[in-house]
Order: sequence, then C-alpha cells, then structure tokens
Amino acid sequence: MAELNELLILIWGCSTEEEKITPEERDITASVYASVTVQPDSLYQVYAAVGGILDELMAEEGDALKKGDAIVKIVNNQPELNSENARLNLELARENYSGSNAVLQSLKDEILATRLQLKNDSLNYFRQKALWEQQIGSKAEFESRELAYRLSRNRLEVLEGNLVRTSNELRTRYIQAQNNYRSARITKEDFTVASKINGTLYAYYKNPGEIISTMEPIAAVGKTDDFLVEMLVDEQDIVQIKKGQQVLITLDAYANQVFEASVSKIIPKKDERSQTFKVEALFADPPDTLYPGLAGEGNIIIGQKKKAITIPRSYLVNGDRVRTEEGFQKVVLGLGNLEYVEILEGIDKTTALLKPEE
Repeated sequence: MAELNELLILIWGCSTEEEKITPEERDITASVYASVTVQPDSLYQVYAAVGGILDELMAEEGDALKKGDAIVKIVNNQPELNSENARLNLELARENYSGSNAVLQSLKDEILATRLQLKNDSLNYFRQKALWEQQIGSKAEFESRELAYRLSRNRLEVLEGNLVRTSNELRTRYIQAQNNYRSARITKEDFTVASKINGTLYAYYKNPGEIISTMEPIAAVGKTDDFLVEMLVDEQDIVQIKKGQQVLITLDAYANQVFEASVSKIIPKKDERSQTFKVEALFADPPDTLYPGLAGEGNIIIGQKKKAITIPRSYLVNGDRVRTEEGFQKVVLGLGNLEYVEILEGIDKTTALLKPEE
C-alpha cells in the first residue's frame, strides 16, 4: 500500500510539472504580407480632349493596337464650323497684311503723296524765306508758306507712325489667325481618339450613342505582354520594403503555384482610405496567361538568416519578454515570421522557457 501511494505521488508530481522548451537553431525568413492585383504595364485610361457623342468604336476589346491607331470617333459639328471660320479669318488677315488690296498699301500711297506735297511746300517755303530775308514779298505770304511746310512735315510724320503701328497690328492679327486656325484643326482632329502606345485595348467604358465628356474615361489600353504586380502594403510595414526585394506570389487563378517577382517601384503617396501604400513588382518568370485584375497574395521577403536562435512566437509575453524559471526576462528580437521569432540578446540556447500562463 505504501508503495502504491509513492507511485501515485510521483505520477501526480510529473503531471503537474510545467512544460519547458529551450531555444532552437533554425533557418528563418521574415516577410511582409500584401494583397496582389496583376495589371498590364503602362496601363492607362483613355480620355477625349473634347466632348460630343460617341459615333463609332474603331477597335474591339482584346485587339492589338499600334501607337496612333484610332480607338473611337466622336461626333460634334461645332469643330467643323470653328475650323471653317478660323480659315476665313486667316485668309482675311493674310490679305490685309500682305495682299494686293492690303490696308497698308493705302497708307503707303498716302505717305507718297504727302512726301511729294512736303517737297513742294519745302521748295516754296525756302524760296519765300530767301526772298523775305531780302525784304522782297509780304510777311503774310512768308508765314503762309512756312505754315504749309510745317503742316506737310507733321502730316508725313503722323502717317509714317500710322504705317508702322498698323503694320504691327495687322502682323499680330495675322499670326493670331494662324494660331487660331491651327488650334481649330487640332481640335477637329481630337474627335478621333488614338492609342498613345503599342499595346492592347483591354476595355471600353462607353457605347456608341452615349455622351462623351472630357472628365470620364472612354477605354483602357496597356502593354500586351508586359504585366506588373500591384501590391497594397500596410503603412506599418512600408518602411521595411526596398527595391529589389524578392516577392513570392500566389494567384487565385493558379492554385498551388508560387511565382517569384522582385520589387520594382514604391509609390510614396499613402491611400488615406485603406491606410496602405502601393508597391509594384515584376515577375521573374510570369505565368503563360495573364489578364488584368487577376488577384492573389504576396509575401515580400525582408530578411533571411540561417541557424538563427529562435523560439515559438507564442512564448513571447508583451512583445519583448519570455518566462523563465527565474522569472520574466527581457529579450532583443531579430527576424520573425508567424510561427517563430529570432532572439538576439537576453537568453541563450540553454535557457529553459516556460509557456506563458493563459
């Protein structure tokens, strides 16, 4: 009976002894999680430079486009009228500035006549002046000749000034008419919206007959074979992301497959609604078939270490302490993942750790 009691006490003591572990060496990889969306490289929204009615779709969704290929045609009669009016104004301005019936020609003719009149008045004035100095003739006649001479000279100066000013004004109007006509022609051409790149037409947002405004996109165009990975990273993790870091990607469309990529761009502006930053990555070896909008998950590798001293993350207390037989001990952490965390200082491989109390 005594032996049975001793056996029961031994079993009870063993069953009440707390579970202990010691830190272990293992290879550890730390990563940052991100949601993933696949998009064509250089994807852009197509906008019209002018408003009107969508008349015709010039391509089909999925079609390959070359730079300059027409995407849609827009109908609006106003540009036709504006272009014609601008052309007429240009012809009038050209005629006024340099044509045979130019306004300038009448001024030049008037100046020529005034110069002949000035020459005649000048001869009469200086002849009468010479006579008056010899006391020949009347003073009234001398003053009359002098007045005619001065009036002719002043009139010539005024006319020459008018010629220069009018010439400058007509030249300015001619240049403005050229610019207006050029602008009207460009506006007319804007009613055919063309692709800005070599790529693929991925989507139309408008149908023929609908109203087109300059504020709404008409279509989406992007590269055909070059795709990039758009990732949304939480603001708490963004400071750990650097260009060139490896990314492991899984896509919903490719179950149980992992694709490698590398960080190519970090967009520095935060999305205030989602509190995330956009990060772009490029596939190392992309899947054979990709479509815009394919979704998935990504893990951005921020650190790797071999033979790191680690403990289960569940043994951490308040983020930076562990429970030992001597009490709580503060530790310095290194790399970590969802299961394990690296210990840099505070304990070693021989330290016995107790599981935190529930």
